[in-house]
Amino acid sequence: MTITRKIVIHSAGGHDRLKLETSPVPSPGPEEVRIDVRAIGVNYADVIVRMGLYASAKEYVGWPITPGFEISGTIGAVGSGVTDLAVGDAVFAVTRFGGYASQVVVERRLVFRLPAVISFEQAAAIPAVYMTAWYALFELAHPRRDARVLVHSAAGGVGGALVQMAKIAGCEVIGVVGTTAKIATAKAAGADHVIDKATQKLWREAERIAPDGYDVILDANGVATLGDSYKHLRRAGKLVVYGFHSMMPKTGGKPNWPKLALDFIRTPRFSPLEMTNSSHSVLASNLSYLFDRNDLLAEGLGQVVTWLEAGTLVPPPVVTYPLADVARAHADIESGKTVGKLVLVP
Repeated sequence: MTITRKIVIHSAGGHDRLKLETSPVPSPGPEEVRIDVRAIGVNYADVIVRMGLYASAKEYVGWPITPGFEISGTIGAVGSGVTDLAVGDAVFAVTRFGGYASQVVVERRLVFRLPAVISFEQAAAIPAVYMTAWYALFELAHPRRDARVLVHSAAGGVGGALVQMAKIAGCEVIGVVGTTAKIATAKAAGADHVIDKATQKLWREAERIAPDGYDVILDANGVATLGDSYKHLRRAGKLVVYGFHSMMPKTGGKPNWPKLALDFIRTPRFSPLEMTNSSHSVLASNLSYLFDRNDLLAEGLGQVVTWLEAGTLVPPPVVTYPLADVARAHADIESGKTVGKLVLVP
């Protein structure tokens, strides 16, 4: 094959900015491999990239950009310095953008052998969300056994991974979902309690379950819940932030600038003085800024693979789309109605 098919965004905007284009198949450098892609993970961060609001996309790439943080497939070519992988090996990889393509060149250090127990589609759904969850929970939060952990968006990709990993850590897990249809997904991931915002008052129910507050709350909602999440920490509690989904539109595909500005103003500013007095912590992360930390990536994904092979951790439920239907995948993930992970198949 001499032509690569890829999604290219030339400027910020809605779903119409996602263009399917072709280019020559790339060749790997000495410490790189080329992956012939079988599946591509779709993340909410890709939507933010398309809207022109993702800081690291501007910093590292600019326009035009091909989004995508995670892929799986087979090795199509290896660089001269790569001796431990061969053409045809099944792998998955993390990418700092560029993943929405049929062939992708990746540094060897970011490529991992595909566990035999999972499919290509499942593997493409794992690196970004499971690494985000592992880092948030084990590097930032460090929950103690029997800690009470509240996970917002517990039926989503990162949320479901957080629920599973918190149970591995021996915690009592309270999952929050936005619709009744998602309760079963959160329970299947291992949540001990599920709060359904469609039928229950979130914080009233959270207080009933944990009157003294929570040891860890993991929140990617942004302004909609951050303030109350912080208020519901117990002494020595930790709020871990990894996204701001509620600031983004659920339909239309474009930012609502007045709402975005208002939400920015309304976003809590946490005072070090108050945090010290209350013994509360606020921690945050963005996976796209961790690519130079090979130690973290290797340890985190290595642990994830070990758990997958042992059956301790299971892949998220997956819904697949043809690469050409990328706009539909973006619209679906923006809607907030999906569960698990969305995957493009080139």
